[in-house]
Amino acid sequence: MTDTATPAPDLDPRTRLFVDGDWADADDTEPALAQVDPATGRTWTTVAAAGIGDVDRAVGAARRAFASGRWSRADPATRRAVMLAWADLVEANADELARLVTTEMGKPIAHSRGIEIPAVCKTIRYYAELADKLVDELPITGPDELALVTREPVGVVGAIVPWNFPLTMAGWKLGPALATGNSVVLKPAEYTSTSALRLAELATEAGLPDGVFNVVPGRGPVAGDALARHDDVDVLTFTGSGPTGRSLLHAAADSNAKPVWLELGGKSPNLVFADAPDLEVAADMAAWGIFFNAGEMCTAPSRLLVQRDILDDFSAAVVQRARARVVGDPMDDATETGPIVSERQLRTVLDYVDVGRSEAELLTGGARLDTPDHADGFFLEPTVFGGVTNDARIAREEIFGPVLSIIAFDDEADAVRIANDTPYGLAAGLWTSDLSRAHRVSRALEVGTVWVNCYEEGGLSVPFGGRKQSGNGRDKSPHALSKFTGLKTTWISL
Repeated sequence: MTDTATPAPDLDPRTRLFVDGDWADADDTEPALAQVDPATGRTWTTVAAAGIGDVDRAVGAARRAFASGRWSRADPATRRAVMLAWADLVEANADELARLVTTEMGKPIAHSRGIEIPAVCKTIRYYAELADKLVDELPITGPDELALVTREPVGVVGAIVPWNFPLTMAGWKLGPALATGNSVVLKPAEYTSTSALRLAELATEAGLPDGVFNVVPGRGPVAGDALARHDDVDVLTFTGSGPTGRSLLHAAADSNAKPVWLELGGKSPNLVFADAPDLEVAADMAAWGIFFNAGEMCTAPSRLLVQRDILDDFSAAVVQRARARVVGDPMDDATETGPIVSERQLRTVLDYVDVGRSEAELLTGGARLDTPDHADGFFLEPTVFGGVTNDARIAREEIFGPVLSIIAFDDEADAVRIANDTPYGLAAGLWTSDLSRAHRVSRALEVGTVWVNCYEEGGLSVPFGGRKQSGNGRDKSPHALSKFTGLKTTWISL
């Protein structure tokens, strides 16, 4: 990686903290964050890194905004209107935001424009429309009493989001938190700060009051830990790795015992039975699921469980699709898979590939792309291992890269046993024409989401989250509101 800054064409990244509705300098206790374009390996800008004092300032601004009531006690219809205006501004600036995301983390521009930015707009609009449609409760009591159960915002929400879907994940936290009247301090991932800062600027332009949405770029062990330990943060929500999630739980427990909502990793099984309704479609989705976003996806179906009767043919079909995948410049509309987010993450994935060579049979891929077009970027060939057993490291540990493990199973019971033999429980795929089997296996799988004869489908109306070491709580749907609200009972004697 070179340290030479190479500005992205036609981009004007925001590089300071966003606190109390305005740009703010960091206190200089932390070195700035180099933003490296993973397609070129070059630093294209630097962003201020928040220190502990900066996080304290942002939390203070959020607390004052909440206490003022200008958002927390605003008419819900007002919150709805501001959030809808915000979504409109995001949509109007979609091309800029998409290019920021692609430059930051290597997502193909077609996916940034066609998936990432539309997802943010839909999320903001979904929760905007819920803001003035929530109802409280009036339980039945005796004739001389009145009981009220009201839903109230918790106060200041600390949100820490990952780099793989930087704006989508931010939207999943911000939408329900803001719709219910909270103030938010967002810490984006170190690699993807500029898109989050622009998102906050647009929110203020839309009319969100100063201090309601603050952004503190910074390093996890400093800014993230400070947010988790802050006694004036009422709730922490996090999407990211298991080790970081556990450290945040410790930090919260050591401070004010704030609730911590976690969406962590996954090692999702994708079960393909011989009676799948369309094995060609199943092969398409098996390859797409693991190679989309360069495999940097918590729900990626990284364990492909195939019934032994069709194992050889189905494996060959998936390998064929892996080899046909277009890997290249993420700014090219034809690119299907871009680079790994960083050199560090690429080395991690390559280490797992080396482990896999000793545990299983490498069917395709496994090498860093080293051509004139890819020499300085962090590109990896789509990789498939066959003959994998579920006790292999590549089958048990989250790799977070374009690496697929194919595991054979004999029958339904064997498939369920293998699928559940993991510390994770985020999602699973299931391919079968047998309706009874679809119900039985879906219920038996220890995960938060099961896709039947599809993968990665769903809308904002359904909850998303995991079990076991994949986390707790739910993003999306009205269920997400419960993370950012508390129920108050008022009992009145008449």
